[in-house]
Amino acid sequence: MPGNQDAPIDFYIDFSSPYGYLAGHGIDKIAEKHGREVMWRPFLLGVVFAITGQSPLTNQPLRGDYALHDFQRGARALGVPFVMPETFPVLTLAASRAYYWLHDRDPTLAKHFAKSVYHRIFGEGGDISKPAVIVSIAEACGADGEVLAAALTDPAIKDRLKAETQAAIDRGVFGSPFTIVDGEPFWGADRLDQVDKWLGCGGW
Repeated sequence: MPGNQDAPIDFYIDFSSPYGYLAGHGIDKIAEKHGREVMWRPFLLGVVFAITGQSPLTNQPLRGDYALHDFQRGARALGVPFVMPETFPVLTLAASRAYYWLHDRDPTLAKHFAKSVYHRIFGEGGDISKPAVIVSIAEACGADGEVLAAALTDPAIKDRLKAETQAAIDRGVFGSPFTIVDGEPFWGADRLDQVDKWLGCGGW
């Protein structure tokens, strides 16, 4: 049952997650409807896969072909662009580190940056693995690119991402997107309707 209803909704994502991209178009709207905030929490899904024994969905026989079809269908349903990048999955270290560095300084800017990163990889089919690309995305969002570029190699921000990933694992997060509402976990973009209902009625 619900806990502190003033607490933010935790939205765990990996930037190489197509379903995270799709859910990212709806989670904030749902939260706003119910007077709640969303804390986007990037983590490293590859670290989780090492524990669960899973592999990227698109690499799995049968399921991969279905997923590629489903990504496109989900995007059409939302009316958003979707272009599968040629190289997939991609490294998300720089993007995730940048997000937390930005968040500590300007949470609104950080969320804008996260959505811009998602648009670059799945809205345009672009590469987000290179730090220079991440810096340019952040600059377009209004961040100081030179300062951010230096921060990406700072041991403190590296440790921050490691800690955030471990914290996600400690909370039982095993996929992306993974939404936690007042302690209640919901895995997948197809659970946003349940998230909406849960927020509306206080659980069941």
